[in-house]
Amino acid sequence: MIQTPYYLIDTSKLLRNLGIIQEVRRQSGAKALLALKCFATWSVFDLMRAYMDGTTSSSLYEVRLGRETFGGETHAYSVAYGDDEIDEVVRHADKIIFNSIGQLTRYADKAAGLQRGLRLNPQVSSSDFDLADPARPYSRLGEWDIARVEGVMDRIDGFMIHNNCENGDFALFDRLLATVEERFGALLARVSWVSLGGGIHFTGEGYPVEAFSARLKAFAARYGVQVYLEPGEAAITRSTTLEVTVLDTLNNGKDLAIVDSSIEAHMLDLLIYRQSAKVEPNTGAHAYMVCGKSCLAGDIFGEFRFAAPLKVGDRISIQDAAGYTMVKKNWFNGVRMPSIALRERDGSIRLIRQFSFDDYKASLS
Repeated sequence: MIQTPYYLIDTSKLLRNLGIIQEVRRQSGAKALLALKCFATWSVFDLMRAYMDGTTSSSLYEVRLGRETFGGETHAYSVAYGDDEIDEVVRHADKIIFNSIGQLTRYADKAAGLQRGLRLNPQVSSSDFDLADPARPYSRLGEWDIARVEGVMDRIDGFMIHNNCENGDFALFDRLLATVEERFGALLARVSWVSLGGGIHFTGEGYPVEAFSARLKAFAARYGVQVYLEPGEAAITRSTTLEVTVLDTLNNGKDLAIVDSSIEAHMLDLLIYRQSAKVEPNTGAHAYMVCGKSCLAGDIFGEFRFAAPLKVGDRISIQDAAGYTMVKKNWFNGVRMPSIALRERDGSIRLIRQFSFDDYKASLS
């Protein structure tokens, strides 16, 4: 038995998402690039590459990881490149997307051998959380002034527009895309490709995949462009759990269970956005606050219900532990880093990677 904590990737559940991505590609003609900022566990890339066209990145290291471990198309984007990294970025990329006209102007010549793109900011998004809103006031993410963009059209081949955030509402996606067309339509018709970014939860239960595909196909035909999608969460949603073990129980006005993991170290995104973890089926007569083992007072996974009282040694599966989770794991408090395991289609579980004290020590100096 694998020592907890560990992330358990379920191949069958992953394939369910990948099958929908493949169908959207088939129906719409759009290409799909895995967003490495969300999920970069390269041990499953051999499986994923059959259903996707490549990767998109947010940094030099992600560009290189995509090129070396996934293959296919490798798109490079960064909020800002540095002089010390631009040559290596160009060496590993097929397309490079600049966040600003200033960056484009600075590095256009160095990227002359690549397809070059520019990020646009339509100043509207699906996000209602300021921290994640790319269209927030004074946003640094992309250009919005059409007149300024007009001045560099001779140096770009495509656009990237990322203004969907955890958007599982097709009607809202449709309205946001209509706003993009209204504001930038004349520019879109002058490039050869447009990336609509990620944050579109089209693999969610009940999402109208056919209508979504038809909308993408119509958009591509209207402007004569190759459409790209950059699924992150959509590729891996509900595919992975964080397996933990109860170490202690106590009561301080509520029943508490301490587990051998930490939300700050192992599911940081939930702490940042003040969200509760998910436990299924979350039913039963016994309520517990499940807490992490770090010294942070707010290291709490959430409150859940169980069929029987929890006791030391019981296992709990924390759901949806892949997106923006495995890429953010850290060594806070020196808490044991979760291993990575894969549940194969035949139900067997294979250990992919364990982390040790030496890894912890090597992360510092």
